[in-house]
Amino acid sequence: MSLLASLGPYASFIVTSYALVAFVVAALIVWIALDFRRQTQTLRKLEAGGVTRRSAQLPGKSS
Repeated sequence: MSLLASLGPYASFIVTSYALVAFVVAALIVWIALDFRRQTQTLRKLEAGGVTRRSAQLPGKSS
């Protein structure tokens, strides 16, 4: 007995749904990875231009 036959009359709906969810999750992972890379590059450019982060200040020193 095949896997699709064991899912019954809704096999195509179930398989399509799982495939769509897998595609959406993979697309989100790729999107997040690309956005992280872009944000990191932007931060490097800003720091190279002299902009500093508040988190990089010494403890106890306020601006």
